[in-house]
Formats: sequence, C-alpha cells, structure tokens
Amino acid sequence: MDISPPFGYKEVVPLQKTQKVRLLKAGELPPFVRDLNAIPISYAEFAKVARSYPIVFTSGDQGATFSPVAVLGMTGGENLFVSKDAWAENTYVPAYARRFPFCMARVTANGIEQRDRLICVEKAYVAESGESMFDSKGEPSARWKEIERLLSEYEADLERSRELCGILGDYGLLESFTMQATLNKGGPLQLAGMYRVDEKKIEDLNSSQLKNLVKKGVMGRIYAHLLSLDNFSNLLERKAKAAA
Repeated sequence: MDISPPFGYKEVVPLQKTQKVRLLKAGELPPFVRDLNAIPISYAEFAKVARSYPIVFTSGDQGATFSPVAVLGMTGGENLFVSKDAWAENTYVPAYARRFPFCMARVTANGIEQRDRLICVEKAYVAESGESMFDSKGEPSARWKEIERLLSEYEADLERSRELCGILGDYGLLESFTMQATLNKGGPLQLAGMYRVDEKKIEDLNSSQLKNLVKKGVMGRIYAHLLSLDNFSNLLERKAKAAA
C-alpha cells in the first residue's frame, strides 16, 4: 500500500485508535505554511476567503484541470499573513491549514488508486506525550469528533470544488493572467501562472449553461472570486510594510 501525502505534509501514516497525537496549540501553525505563497481552498470557503485574500485558479497540467487557491504572497515562498508564530489577526485561516496534522490521503494498492481516502496523521506528530483520540474502549473523544467532522466536510467540499473547476474549464471561462506591480522601495514584482474568470465570456453562454451556473452555486463563487482580486492591493500593502 502506497500513501501519497498532501502538499506540505512530509510523511503521513494511517491513524490508529491506540496512537496519541500532538495537536497544534492555539495559534500554532503547520510548518509548511510559512513558505507558501498560495494555499488550496474549497467550495464552501470562497466567501470567507474573499474577504482577506485574492482567489485565483491554478493548473498543474497546462490548463486541463484547475484548482482554486488563496494567494498569500507576491513572490515564491512568501506568506504575508504569518507573523512570528501566528497567523495574522482578523483573517480567516483556510481549512487546509486548520486540519493539520491530520489529512485524508490518497492510497494506491497494487498499482490501483483506491476510491476512498484514508484518514492519516503526520508521522512526526504521533507521540506518547500527545493526546488520545480514542478511549480505552475505542470510542472517539469529543475532540476527535470535531476533527473528524472537519476532515469529512472538507473532503466532501473538495469534490464540489473539482466540479466547480470542471464547469469553468468546460465552459471556457478561465483565462491566464499575470499580476505586475512596482513597490516604492523594492522594485518591480511579477506573479504569474494564475487563471481568472473572464467576465465577458459569461455573456456568450447559452441559457442552459447560465442556469447550470446558478443551480450549482458556481455563479456566486465566480463573483466572490472576481471581487477578491481587489485584495491584491492589500497584499502589496502588506509587502510594503514588511519591506519597511
């Protein structure tokens, strides 16, 4: 059995009822978020994410498929929302970071990817000094029920994200773009490899396609995404303050 850890995780192992896990303390961050300039988001997060971050789409296969992400920095390896050991105050922390050190991992058995994903935990966080997720009878703790709900809801929500991106791709609504800016102190900046919805192309859709966008909840996400692009100015302000 081969387990593929999600991006940012180093080595994950299946969660067992007898294991104790070191949970993140209040305000503590997963190690990988410090070096992220973008983080995956899910379908239900669009409205909350759009208040603080630009939402864009990325593709790892030259436009065959897409994924929504929140942009955290203007250069590679830069997270402008991390200060010391905490996330910036009054900003939404995406579920991708909140679920750590747990995840739902892809499993391949005998060369075949399994349909169901496996609940796993970052191996380095399995420790005797940690917290038990199950009691001696194998019953889940209240804390684990909360974590498991987050994991299951997030995983189901990712499927809706994939459907959303599939529709945007099939309807030809996405276009590539580059963000360019010049800081007063620091010179020019350029952030490439991003996609956004071309609002003009929505006008060319037929009535059936428009109805589907509304029925599937895609239209609301489109406008949350488009409005969120104004947050690039907030990123530049954060970048300027960091430089100062």
